[in-house]
This record gives sequence, C-alpha cells and structure tokens, in this order.
Amino acid sequence: MKNVNIIAAKRTPTGGFLGSLSHLSASELGQIAIENILENIPFSPTEIDAVYMGNVLSANVGQSPARQAALFAGISNQTDATTVNKVCASGMKAVILGAQQIQLGIDQIVIAGGMESMSNVPHYTLLRKNNKLGHTTLIDGLLKDGLTDVYHNFHMGNAAEICAREYHLSREIQDDYALSSYKKAAEATKSGKFLNEIIPVTIKTKNDTIIFNEDEDIYKIIPDKIAKLAPSFEKNGTITAANTSKLNDGASAILLVSDEIVQKYQLKPLARIIGYADAAQAPEWFTTSPSLAIPKALKQAKLTLDAIDFFEINEAYSTVILANQKILGLDPDKINVYGGGVALGHPIGSSGSRIITTLVSVLKQEGGRYGVAAICNGGGGASAVVIENLNAN
Repeated sequence: MKNVNIIAAKRTPTGGFLGSLSHLSASELGQIAIENILENIPFSPTEIDAVYMGNVLSANVGQSPARQAALFAGISNQTDATTVNKVCASGMKAVILGAQQIQLGIDQIVIAGGMESMSNVPHYTLLRKNNKLGHTTLIDGLLKDGLTDVYHNFHMGNAAEICAREYHLSREIQDDYALSSYKKAAEATKSGKFLNEIIPVTIKTKNDTIIFNEDEDIYKIIPDKIAKLAPSFEKNGTITAANTSKLNDGASAILLVSDEIVQKYQLKPLARIIGYADAAQAPEWFTTSPSLAIPKALKQAKLTLDAIDFFEINEAYSTVILANQKILGLDPDKINVYGGGVALGHPIGSSGSRIITTLVSVLKQEGGRYGVAAICNGGGGASAVVIENLNAN
C-alpha cells in the first residue's frame, strides 16, 4: 500500500467550558483549523480530494458539520467531506479513514481532524403528540449524547470508578497524576513547546481585540484544594473534578498526502503514519481499551512497545493513563510529556486528532523516531495510530 505522509498538523488552543471559544460553533472551530492548513500549502485547495472531520455533539450545529468546516474554509465544492462520530476517538478515526484513502490510491491529498464545541450543546425536550398541557423536562444534550453510557445508564465517570477499583488506583495516586499533567502542560506552554501546533485565534470584544493562543484551563488548578474536592460520581469514589478531563471547545486538522504529492511539490513531511488499529470490549471497560488497540497498531507497523519513544494517550481520566500504563508496562516518562487531557482539556470530537498533532510536535522537539497516539471512546472502544518522525537522527 502507498505511504501516508503528514505535512502539517495544527490545532486551536483548547477553550474552557463557556470560555474564550464558546462564541464559535464546532464547524466554525473546524473552519479555523482547516484555514490554517490551507494558508501554508503550495498547491490549490481544489487539489484536495477529501475532508474527514470528527464531531460528536452535532445537535443544532447544522447539516454535515465537516462539509461546513471545509466549504467555509475555502475548499472547493467538488471536494467531498465526511463527518465522523466515534465518540472521543472521532478525530483519530477521521485521520485513519483519510490515511486509508491514500494507502489505497483512491485519494492523494486529504485533510482530516476533529472539532467540538461542548459549550454550545443544546438541551432537548420531548413534546408529547397533541398534548399541550403539562410540564416538560429538558434533557442535557452534552450528557445524553457525549458523556452517558447507554448500556448501564451511568456517566462515563462511573466506569472510571470501576477501573480504579479493579487496578487499585487510589484517590492519592490519581490526584498526583493530575498534578503532574498540569505541571507538564504549564511547563510546555511556558517553554514554547506548543507554538508550532497552536493556531492563534483572534477574538473581538466590545472594547478590544484579544489573541487567544494558549490552552485555557492549564493554570486553573489550585493544588492545595485538590485533596479536598468531593468525589464526582460515587459517594466514596476517587474520581473528582481535578483528576478528570474538563469540558472544552477546540479543533485540530492534519494534512495527509501521498509520496507522489510530496515529490510533485517538493514537500518536507513531518512524519508518516505506519500503523493504526481499533479495538473494543465491554462498554464499561472503555477505560482500558487503548491497551488492546496499541498492540494491534504496533503489529501492523511491525514494531514492539520497546521501539516507541513517546506515547500520547488521551487523559479522559487519570485512571485511563494509570491503568493502561500498568497493563502494558509502559515507562511513565514516555507518556504525555507535555501534559494531557486532564490539564489541556478534552473537546471530545477533536481530541483524537489533537493528540496526534501534539505527538508530531513531541517527536520533532524531543528527538524521537516512533510515537503512538491512542484514545478510548464510549461504548467500549479505542483507536491507536503509530507514526514515524521522518527527520529523526
């Protein structure tokens, strides 16, 4: 099969819930990410064959969110666009689908990524037919379609509690991990590690124009209060607001091309996708599904765990990293070296492509050759991608 080259990988800063990016819809955030990719290509947007964008919470966003993001960004009417919903793995699955199109020789140039505005998800009401009398109850679309396990009718956090008990992950261990994630994210931000991947977003207020160029939640933690927080999902539980990812807004986009396009336009690839896989198990065990997807992706790439220099595993909860690290025997110093979703945020439709974007940055700046990005998703699934830094020594 043909090679799949990553030419560019960009993302917006991650906005806090009801924060700096909340005035933008998911498709508008996706538009920003795609526009930035288009600004730096040596060929016409008319040459782009397809667009794949992850988006989970599509209610009230409008028809075909990926198509909106593509067309409003300036991509041709003749370029098809597909919206992908694999819950938290949507952005990664979009990248995998784009890679497959190139591998099979169907497409030459693909933009893939994800987008989410968790701030703008509407509430729903179910009106009984021909009944105008009586009260109605509003249903939170964010909880209903994004954060609730339909098989057990509980929050995803309840599944994280099951994981914590099974793998003996205490509240203290989870809190320590969360603090570490915030520390790494703050240090990476201050030292400019995210500069090459983040797209500054201009925000106009009534009296000023603001350049928003840093992830919004990374400085919001108050270390002294972490141990005092009440459990979020069970009375005597271990999962709290501090050791779990937040509700966020953001988008990311990755430019994938074939070797023929690299040669035609004398492009310099950042990395190459050399393996990928999906895996699944019982819905309540989505937390450990990355431990199933990662070995499958490595097998396809003909690599072993020992060959991997860095891992980006989405921090839906601290328990996710800690459990998968324990199962696979991973070196913690190789995982999420710039922080993860607990600190950086988790706009669910974008996170899968966001961690690939960050992994590209990590491999380039830290001198790694091989990297793995993995993310779990509601329903018991996970996806993983293996990439090779083509500029490694």
